[in-house]
Amino acid sequence: MKKTLIVLLIIVSISCQAQEPEKYNLGFEKQSENTSLSDGWVKWGNYELTIDSITHSGDKSGKITSDQTGSSFGSIAYKIPANYLGKTIQLDGYMKTKNVENGFAGLLLRVDGNGSSLAFDNMQNQNVTGTRDWQKYTISLNYPEEAENIFIAGILSGKGEVWFDDFTLSIDGKNVQTLKKVEKQLLKAQLDKEFDSGSLIEFSNLTTENIDNLELLGRIWGFLKYHHPEIANGNYNWDYELFRFLPKYIMVENPIERDKIILEWIDSFGQVKECEKCQVTDKNAFLKPDLKWINNQSADLKNKLLYVYNNRSQGKHYYIGMTANVGNPEFKNENPYSNMSFPDDGFRLLSLYRYWNMINYFFPYKHLIDEDWNKKLKEYIPLFINAENELIYELAAIQLIGDIQDSHANLWGGADKIDEWKGSKYSPIHLRFVENKLVVTDYYNEELRSEIGLEIGDVITKINGNPIDKIVKEKSTYYPASNEPTRLRDISADLLRSNSENIEIEFVSGDSEPQTKTLKLYPKDSLNIYSWYRKSDDKSYKMLDNNIGYITLQTIKGEDISQIKKDFKDTKGIIIDIRNYPSAFVPYSLGSYFVSTSTPFVKFTNGNVDNPGEFTFTSNLEIPSQGKTYKGKLVVLVNELSQSLAEYTSMAFRAGDNTTIIGSTTAGADGDVSAIMLPGGLRTMISGIGVYYPDGTETQRIGIVPDIEVQPSIEGIRQGKDELLEKAIETIMKE
Repeated sequence: MKKTLIVLLIIVSISCQAQEPEKYNLGFEKQSENTSLSDGWVKWGNYELTIDSITHSGDKSGKITSDQTGSSFGSIAYKIPANYLGKTIQLDGYMKTKNVENGFAGLLLRVDGNGSSLAFDNMQNQNVTGTRDWQKYTISLNYPEEAENIFIAGILSGKGEVWFDDFTLSIDGKNVQTLKKVEKQLLKAQLDKEFDSGSLIEFSNLTTENIDNLELLGRIWGFLKYHHPEIANGNYNWDYELFRFLPKYIMVENPIERDKIILEWIDSFGQVKECEKCQVTDKNAFLKPDLKWINNQSADLKNKLLYVYNNRSQGKHYYIGMTANVGNPEFKNENPYSNMSFPDDGFRLLSLYRYWNMINYFFPYKHLIDEDWNKKLKEYIPLFINAENELIYELAAIQLIGDIQDSHANLWGGADKIDEWKGSKYSPIHLRFVENKLVVTDYYNEELRSEIGLEIGDVITKINGNPIDKIVKEKSTYYPASNEPTRLRDISADLLRSNSENIEIEFVSGDSEPQTKTLKLYPKDSLNIYSWYRKSDDKSYKMLDNNIGYITLQTIKGEDISQIKKDFKDTKGIIIDIRNYPSAFVPYSLGSYFVSTSTPFVKFTNGNVDNPGEFTFTSNLEIPSQGKTYKGKLVVLVNELSQSLAEYTSMAFRAGDNTTIIGSTTAGADGDVSAIMLPGGLRTMISGIGVYYPDGTETQRIGIVPDIEVQPSIEGIRQGKDELLEKAIETIMKE
């Protein structure tokens, strides 16, 4: 069963109306017989769920209590059929927390359709931790037309206790408890279930000619998917049309026969009407559709494809859309076929076709890929088709994903076999590459320190007799990243994983000669493991010596900002630490404190559903001045842990009147993410919009380039120094 952890947990809540009985038990007041849960609520995850008398209102609330290790999660969830129409969906609910740590508490709202998640939020980015009294929280999402089920939930990840009460679910501002249900009419694509149990496609030994033909089909299949009006209208399950066509196609004996059946196939979907609204590609477009491959086809096929292009779908599309608020691609109605842990030959080919075309038409950074994306389809056809088992299929998928060189792009769900391949046992130490060496930087559990026998700053040189650089070279293919520092960041977390109880390492401590030792490994849930940095519940701001203010975005809250401005207005300088992921969106609310006039800081490129492959620039976005500008120096700290929103926020602060950025290469993955589902329940993402400085300078792959580059040193690690922070203080103290 595929691991979807937090993503498969959901609750929807609704406050009852006094004038009529509640349709859904969203206040936990109705008690089920012979169960500890309230009627309609179910358990997701591993923690204890109970109905409690500590409430926000009424007599009952839902409660989640972690186990002693706090290494997993629990969720109390409620399912509601999506028999409602609207544009937006909102979940409100009350939550009370006690001693939440090493994770977060939150409401969770998820909308599903066609076998996949269409919209999702679990409040993880709000970083609700610690002990808090009853407080109202809200999640708002776009409500997809193809929604089939709504899940609402309360969730606890990590350690502690959480109470939930008085959920309210609204669509377009109207309480679902008062809305009438509607029967949604299913489209033909949704009614087609012929290949739900398998594609019935089997490939024998692939010849060069077979691969060439399959490459052409993959291009045409993807082209028609995003351009043909009948497919855009949802009149065809395009996955299953591939399976209907393949048996005949793979039997063709020459190019003439091949083109003939392709033309017949295209004609079978009906006459394409002339398009009166289709626009030519904007001459100022930053990226333009690549149609050169069409010009290389036979005259009849070329003319047919160009006719479809010139009369392509416009407007609403069954398989692709753009989010209303940001404009990143929304890949719709893409069945993940999660019931197939190892998809058959046809579904594996479909996986490749689906992903390659999504990148080809809707990845804003395709031009930054080092290798020619046009060559990747042919390269990967034999890898996907010949995958002998689930692990090899997952490895092929992650290798393909890695080729787009985007730190947002990885396998974020469903890769069970890769997880097993990496190892079920973990080392008790946190590692990081410093000065291109693998260095011990922390202990996950301090009580194991003496047993481990390694000191902070020790350098690991070999694992099971293999040099670190050799291991990194072998594993790099399976660690997608925008740049090398980010790849090393991710690899370091897994280098000491194994399915064995122990692992042998060679290490150097100080100036001593290399030593070897056997390091004991542990199950993950027995360690206080963290990935990039240790999470903290500390206050987001404090005063340092020499009248310098310090802010960490790891725990920043919107309500902190007014107090920060008040406390720090007369400081000599302010240090903002973004070597983390911001817990709140502050580019404007805090960024405006550092500009004296409205200042441009970013512009985007967005794709075009009406002309797939076209990307155009937006106007510049500006940080507004609010009149009371900070007069001191601002120093921003970044490194390879600064990714996505952290990088975007750094760009906003860079627009300040007196800003200096200190640190090293950031992750180079900017832009709101778009989720992609692949057969076998695999889940990945891409950076969905292009993010640029106002002058057009790239941020993707390059990251935020510091004004003063400072890398930590091994000696500094040994001495417990924060060398970036020290440099920031030094910079502020200079006259």
